[in-house]
Amino acid sequence: MNWSQLAPNSRLEDGDVAVAPSILAADFSRLEEEIQAAEAAGADLLHLDVMDGHFVPNLTFGPFIVEAIRKLTSLPLDTHLMIENPDRYIERFAKNGAGILTIHIEASTGVRRDLKTIKDCGSKCGLVINPDTPLDRVTDYLADIDLLLVMSVFPGFGGQSFMPEVLGKVESAREIREKQGLSFAIEIDGGIDPETSIPAREAGADILVAGTAIFRSNDYADAIKAIRG
Repeated sequence: MNWSQLAPNSRLEDGDVAVAPSILAADFSRLEEEIQAAEAAGADLLHLDVMDGHFVPNLTFGPFIVEAIRKLTSLPLDTHLMIENPDRYIERFAKNGAGILTIHIEASTGVRRDLKTIKDCGSKCGLVINPDTPLDRVTDYLADIDLLLVMSVFPGFGGQSFMPEVLGKVESAREIREKQGLSFAIEIDGGIDPETSIPAREAGADILVAGTAIFRSNDYADAIKAIRG
């Protein structure tokens, strides 16, 4: 994976795995401090979970919070839209600082249209698949995306247990990428900690999203280092 596509200022070297702390698990009463601590601890991206209470059974935040976070960090904002009809909001999120936007294949009513809109807004584009969604739902789009996010829990709440059965999709996506000479990154999100990160890395994940394993740890740097492997 050419890391300059997603994290142009990353300290990663070829072969390294990126870690994206999910601020859903951060203490929002001191969000600036949490973000700065994660960045200082070696985070490569920040993962922002946007939930609408319809596509997933939870509510989080909208574009104005992304705009506020953009002012607090230089890290790429890996913005995961867990919302119905994402086309209605793509431009607002991109304008407010979401340099990477991923949409669910299960939620989009016009996948190619939405990916084009993200690109036209100047952001990197990606697709997300839920644990029960087969990889073949997205194979026709892999040449058009910068990022494939494989969910290893059902989205909606943090702190869930990792679902190892999704690792086959990570492996298959890596094989397709190699055979077709594609360059999309593979991300995995859900239940990632120092133990579950091992099979995730072995399966071919390039980016590991972790929330509670980092923000509920006593040492963010140690947690990120352990997850990265």
